[in-house]
Amino acid sequence: MSTRTDYSWEFATRAIHTGQGADPATGATVTPIYATSTYTQHAPGEHKGYEYSRSGNPTRTALETCLASLEEAEQALAFASGLAATTAVLSCYRPGDEVVAAADLYGGTYRLLERVFRPMGVVPRYTEDGSPEGFSALMNSKTKLVWIETPTNPLLQILDVEAIAAVAHRHGAILAVDNTFASPYLQQPLKLGADLVVHSTTKYIGGHSDVVGGAVMGSRALLEPIKFYQNAAGGVPGPFDCWLTLRGVKTLAVRMERHNANAQELASWLTTRPEVEKVYYPGLAGHPGHALASRQMKGFGGMISLHLKGGAEAAKRFLTGTRLFSLAESLGGVESLISHPATMTHASIPAEIRAARGVDDGLVRLSVGIEDVRDLRADLQRALESLSA
Repeated sequence: MSTRTDYSWEFATRAIHTGQGADPATGATVTPIYATSTYTQHAPGEHKGYEYSRSGNPTRTALETCLASLEEAEQALAFASGLAATTAVLSCYRPGDEVVAAADLYGGTYRLLERVFRPMGVVPRYTEDGSPEGFSALMNSKTKLVWIETPTNPLLQILDVEAIAAVAHRHGAILAVDNTFASPYLQQPLKLGADLVVHSTTKYIGGHSDVVGGAVMGSRALLEPIKFYQNAAGGVPGPFDCWLTLRGVKTLAVRMERHNANAQELASWLTTRPEVEKVYYPGLAGHPGHALASRQMKGFGGMISLHLKGGAEAAKRFLTGTRLFSLAESLGGVESLISHPATMTHASIPAEIRAARGVDDGLVRLSVGIEDVRDLRADLQRALESLSA
């Protein structure tokens, strides 16, 4: 099976073809699902590149090759979930090592840092100031890793990847960027100076809410200990999961164009609604990160957060008042989702910390799908109008 990576191809072409040449055994145009746990060897240690499917599988190789090409990385490693990918990165650090992260981050990442790695001696620190200076103020000789999301989850802050990478490198640390909200179609952090990129491939890359997965991309040198962990700990995706993710990634470019267009229109419209107190979307000219997002992103994404007038009670009624926007965790699928970060995706963060960061009970998060935007707007309008009924 071809693992060719050709950066002369445009993004959409690579998403469909890189790592996915015709199967050499049968000529199958679509990458097969290699449903095997083990591989027959010619003699001890003599095989065709695969020994056991925890260590490697041709369907997973195709996915990893394709994902590396989309982030223009030397290598990509696939994992069973986004948190498994995050765990693999953090596993490289030892007691006394420090990790500096932006305060606004996915609740699962916070839980992992605080309840898994802090007890093991890794020290996480969080900055409320997402500027390069805010990160620099928390860094010292023990800082080994800077971890950021941009846009952040759920307040959609935009962080300067290039400037924060420079700060991290000046302090002898590396920068890892969770690029899940943007997708590699909209943003490629490695080209901006980041050292590692992490994705929950469950989200935009898979794109159909039917598979869970994760990935880490970067240079072969930096990925060497992460690859060791991938095999040693065994948190790998099965071949069917890899196949589903490959199936989804083929349409990533066209899906992201529609996600962007729908979210931009809905965000602009939501700013006019009397029921809405504040809209968080980097595509709005009034967003504090709009200019930076315009420089480092190809588009502004499909995620919108908003605070409703009326706080928690209004949010509860709104969350249960939509028909097309399904009340569910996750994001990035073709269908639109609505969620309540305080009780869903960020429930693992203590309430007082959440509230101080702006993730209170009145915050609602929208994952805008690729349905007709007129239907999505009508759905939200009905739910908003019910608040004053």
